[in-house]
Amino acid sequence: MSKGERVLAFGTLALTALAVLPVLTVLYLATGLAGDNWQHLIETVLPGAVWTTILLLLGVGLLTLSVGVTTAWLVTMCRFPGQRFFDVALLIPLAVPTYIIAFSYVEILDYTGIVQSTLRDLFGFQTSRDYWFPEIRSLGGAIFVMGFVLYPYVYLTARASFLIQSAGTLDVSRTLGAGPLRLFFRVALPLARPAIAVGVTLALMETLNDIGAVTFFGVKTLTFSVYETWLNRSSLTGAAQLASVMLLIVFGLIWLEHYARRRQRFYQSNGSETRALPSYTLVGTRAWLAIAACALPILLGFVFPALLLASRALRRTEEFFNPALWQAAQNTIWLAVIAAVVSIGVSLALAYNRRISPTPLTSTLGRLASIGYAVPGTILAVGILFPVAALDNVVANAMRDMFGVSTGLILIGSGTALVYAYVVRFLAVSYGQIDSGFGKISPNLDMASRTLGENALGTLRRIHMPLLKPVLSSAMLLAFVEVMKELPATLLLRPFNFETLATTVYNAASREAFEEAAFPALFIVLVGIVPVALLARTTVKTFRQKQSTRSLAMAPPLTAEAEKA
Repeated sequence: MSKGERVLAFGTLALTALAVLPVLTVLYLATGLAGDNWQHLIETVLPGAVWTTILLLLGVGLLTLSVGVTTAWLVTMCRFPGQRFFDVALLIPLAVPTYIIAFSYVEILDYTGIVQSTLRDLFGFQTSRDYWFPEIRSLGGAIFVMGFVLYPYVYLTARASFLIQSAGTLDVSRTLGAGPLRLFFRVALPLARPAIAVGVTLALMETLNDIGAVTFFGVKTLTFSVYETWLNRSSLTGAAQLASVMLLIVFGLIWLEHYARRRQRFYQSNGSETRALPSYTLVGTRAWLAIAACALPILLGFVFPALLLASRALRRTEEFFNPALWQAAQNTIWLAVIAAVVSIGVSLALAYNRRISPTPLTSTLGRLASIGYAVPGTILAVGILFPVAALDNVVANAMRDMFGVSTGLILIGSGTALVYAYVVRFLAVSYGQIDSGFGKISPNLDMASRTLGENALGTLRRIHMPLLKPVLSSAMLLAFVEVMKELPATLLLRPFNFETLATTVYNAASREAFEEAAFPALFIVLVGIVPVALLARTTVKTFRQKQSTRSLAMAPPLTAEAEKA
């Protein structure tokens, strides 16, 4: 092993340690300090917070499951007007953070919102006692909003699973007299169950991470309780203990995903069969029902909130020239660029170390470093503040003793702690793509480079980097957008008097100044559409290639005369 390779190996070990440090810190704070806090939390906070969190996860899981699987089955197995459009459009709600959709629906469905105000005007109602209307600021409202924003996770995994299922298996079922419903419930759904479980798990992780929607709706989940305990009660230890309970739920969800992936090999077909899947052509009422089933999630999860944001922005066009808005946009862009660049650098080191030394240890380091994506931003913020603040105090004391200079909390005050949280939280986004990109580069190029006398770092710079440019660009874009939308970690770790677009939206919505929140929210939505468009393009390309392959496989064999021609 050369000197450069040893430096890379030790460097990746240190980077992995930094990535898992927040989780270890939370566990230490929860078990090693102020153990008497547990009794207080168990008596006052934990029962209600845990029960509410479980109900929220169950509700969102059922809604995303039903919407995602139904729409995936319709666009994959049925033919109806607009089917190709819905194939892509059903991904659009992924572009919008849940907290933006949440405050939009508060504006639409609350007592002073558009819907209830219109009802009172039409029917002459004077007060809320004169009629019944579902309360949007409730657990049911949170389930409704999160379900229609997060269902694309299930849609993507279910649709992919339906596409690769064995055509022969489905044909045999139809030959034995199985109708569409029986084929779906008896054959296709059991085959897709592992993939669907992965999609539901991802949706539930996003639900657990949310702080904006549950705050707007007044739903006291564990995430909300961590935030309230830390900021309102000034108890970092209590927040850490609550966060440790969240970690148990996260580990349970991770176990569920891994269990589903392990079982997937027993359910999936071998993928070698290229005959076209049997499909159902829908006409008349059935076609209209399919169109409605696919259009409703798009309308509820994107179109209605986006129209509201646009109308509110047009009412307050002067907000576009608000210096505070552009300062928040500048802060957001700088943070996102710095965090994305650091994420790319760390991911390159981890992935390249795994390539030049493909051992179980390097693979484990990559997986450990990516664990932050499964951990809610609130937990990461708690786990980062303690060690960073301790280091800040050491530096401040040293500078004061040695030079008589008061530096304050440099790492927290400069935003370094916030960038650290972003990198840990979204490292998996860039690492997964870069590691996959390395896997597509032939090892023969490495051997040829080494034969010509180039070392490992030179091979990376001259051979791999040019080949990885598209992957690096895509990974940086995705990391940039994820950082822009992140709210929990930003709320808890931002420097004093420092605002981003996400915190601007949150603060304005918390004051119910919805029109002030419209422009920053629209900006986040428009930027968020970019990765969804890239994902949709990749999805459509894959789908068309698969359809083309199937068409070729179904073509009749050439005759001898045709072969001669």
